[in-house]
Amino acid sequence: MEDGADGRSTGMKCLPIDQVAQANGSVVHDWHAEVVALRAFNHFLLHECLELSTSSTRTSPIIRRREAHEISDLLGLQPFSIHDDLKLHMYSSEAPCGDASMELLMEAQVDATPWPVERLHPATKKLGGVLLGRESFAQLGIVRRKPGRDLATLSKSCSDKLALKQCTSILSSCTSLLVNPANAYLESLTLPKSQYVAHACERCFGPAGRMKSVAGRTWPGGYAFRPFKVGTTEHEFVYSRRSKPTSSRELRTSNIAAVHNAHLQEALIVGRLQGRKKPDLKGASAICSKRMWRTTLQVLAALGTPRLLQQVTDSSQVQRWKDLVLFAHRQQVKADVRADALAGWFRNDGDDFEVELE
Repeated sequence: MEDGADGRSTGMKCLPIDQVAQANGSVVHDWHAEVVALRAFNHFLLHECLELSTSSTRTSPIIRRREAHEISDLLGLQPFSIHDDLKLHMYSSEAPCGDASMELLMEAQVDATPWPVERLHPATKKLGGVLLGRESFAQLGIVRRKPGRDLATLSKSCSDKLALKQCTSILSSCTSLLVNPANAYLESLTLPKSQYVAHACERCFGPAGRMKSVAGRTWPGGYAFRPFKVGTTEHEFVYSRRSKPTSSRELRTSNIAAVHNAHLQEALIVGRLQGRKKPDLKGASAICSKRMWRTTLQVLAALGTPRLLQQVTDSSQVQRWKDLVLFAHRQQVKADVRADALAGWFRNDGDDFEVELE
């Protein structure tokens, strides 16, 4: 990875379900570190695309313009690609919440009796099923929501989101309009050795585990099941829960999420910029959906692809954009994976918003 071509983050919270409808695209729903890092990387890609689209001489250390023969879509879809010789890697200082960390959770209990489902908030029960957090942790290989005994959220665990990314690539919806997904898959996920349980990671992410039904699968548009390798390191993050305090004060969890890339450095609280309380653009993070979609429109306008831009702007509501034929391949991948390998995935709907080109 080239210097600066990355996303770095901390964070461990998410937005409750009763606040999603008020987010208006300006609040980040999920600020667990893994998710924020992926959003930071997509933010970096969008700004690299913007710089390439506004200069004929500009080059990027991570993306390139695709040749005309590589773009089969008449609308000029996905004019950029990550360089062929680059590999994408992720490091997490903790095992991803959800299925990949269930054995670690069980091991940490004084009483290993799984917490009962009856303790769940009613809002986490959908369509006749139950989306578990850490409850009933003896159930393995299932889709789970973000942890928290009393947290009413439909935000899926980091394990589930990373498992899905093995099929959709790590591109977000807006970035997938501009960048071809073929080179946008994680090559590896590295965890501290203390946070790695081999059979848990294989069950969660591997082709012989719950993803078995999509093993070897390919889809149109450059999509495929591309499982990443899970490796380990002896090094621990200096501020991890396993680190010894460097002073007399004990280490405590923080509600602040930090995000950094070559174009960005921010601190977030409750999905908004630190110090801002209202869910509006003044308090919106650069990695929130509304700002990232607005950057996408700026790139489309700069590229001079009027038909593609019109396809998007004719439907100003973002949820309608995702139903367009432009996203048909990506949506098919998600539907196929959620129907079997990640069955029980309930969408966290409700945050629909409009985006206009500045």
